[in-house]
Amino acid sequence: MVLAPSIVLVMTSFLRLIVVFSFLRSALGTQQMPPSQLLVSLALVLTFFIMEPVAKKSYKEAIVPYTQKKIGYEKAFEIGVKPFKEFMIKNTREKDLALFFRIRKMKNPKTINDVPLTIAVPAFMISELKTAFEIGFLIYLPFLIVDMVVSSVLMSMGMMMLPPVMISLPFKLLLFVLVDGWNLLVGNLVESFK
Repeated sequence: MVLAPSIVLVMTSFLRLIVVFSFLRSALGTQQMPPSQLLVSLALVLTFFIMEPVAKKSYKEAIVPYTQKKIGYEKAFEIGVKPFKEFMIKNTREKDLALFFRIRKMKNPKTINDVPLTIAVPAFMISELKTAFEIGFLIYLPFLIVDMVVSSVLMSMGMMMLPPVMISLPFKLLLFVLVDGWNLLVGNLVESFK
């Protein structure tokens, strides 16, 4: 039970979601809004939403037969982890999987069953980080442009003592609200998982 939070972090969509939400908060320039607890809660709720089909499959195929004493613990674990491993591998770049196979000096796998969990998890994690950083970069661009425009206007007006962040923050918030940023971001994030 102690490992459960770690498993949620490393074998699900949570990692990508929380990193992207952190980039969003940073790009907006709001230090504490939305609060970290709210971002983590949103990431967890979305993780449960995204992972529900995987968890249901795992429950039906492994936990139900185990509780009915039709299979043993080892078999239940093997069957139960398979949907999660499939999810991870579908969302992992081949390059990242190959890296860990190369580090372990193992031959490339022929099927998903040939990929050990000890390779699937770290490959999935670095793949998720790369994807989250790519999305974060795309989120940053429009807000960076707003910052640059506001800074240029203030400089041209000779207002060098006024911090550009004070002026650009309302414009960035307005831009985010006008494009329905939460709907757009969450919709695209959820759909980014295969």
